[in-house]
Amino acid sequence: MPSIDRRVLLSGLSMAGLSLALAGCKSTQTSLPELSLMPTQPASTPLAFAPANYGPVQDKFQVAAFDTSNMNPVYLRRQVPYDGKQPPGTIIVDPKQHFLYLVQPGGTAIRYGVGVGKQGFGWSGSATINSKQEWPDWYPPQEMIARRPDIKPQLTKLQSGVGVPGGLSNPLGARAMYLWQDNKDTLYRIHGTLEPNTIGTNVSSGCIRMINQDAIDLYSRVPVGTKVVVLGSGAQA
Repeated sequence: MPSIDRRVLLSGLSMAGLSLALAGCKSTQTSLPELSLMPTQPASTPLAFAPANYGPVQDKFQVAAFDTSNMNPVYLRRQVPYDGKQPPGTIIVDPKQHFLYLVQPGGTAIRYGVGVGKQGFGWSGSATINSKQEWPDWYPPQEMIARRPDIKPQLTKLQSGVGVPGGLSNPLGARAMYLWQDNKDTLYRIHGTLEPNTIGTNVSSGCIRMINQDAIDLYSRVPVGTKVVVLGSGAQA
């Protein structure tokens, strides 16, 4: 992995072709401590990459195959060397480089490409996955609905309020992992996306977005309680 130049992340979402700020991904005043982290192996030295990772997925909703030829291959899921300080099972997010790492035993990590919204650069430090949801509902905040009346036709009354039900038109995609710190919701999520071609870029707003196949893969590997470290610009090796 590179000498990770730390900044804070978490990907954005879009709904039916619109780039939207997420209900659970708005800016907060949460201040997390800077951490000293350092995966030092070159991220450009992959141990494995399987194009079959991005084939169609039979799930509650059918996830279409993703054409990997349209993306810089550096952002596709693969195993890479890791010699940093975090124990196996830890998620490390490097927003500046647009990577998410899941540390594995034996000096390796699974690396995923992510898209980063501007609000993903708002904090750094550590959190935990407090809950996970398959095909989650999306609840835009009232201030966003007021600012973006064009999304109102896509909203409906759901169990927990007005939003978009889980499914193929939901900007949270196939999976969402909800990050908490000090027993409080940070309002940041790691989630799938409707716009996989935005992976590796700074998207309009929001949290940490992943290709749906990658979000499903990560979701299957990490339990509730998993530690998530978000690298900030002030972190030292």
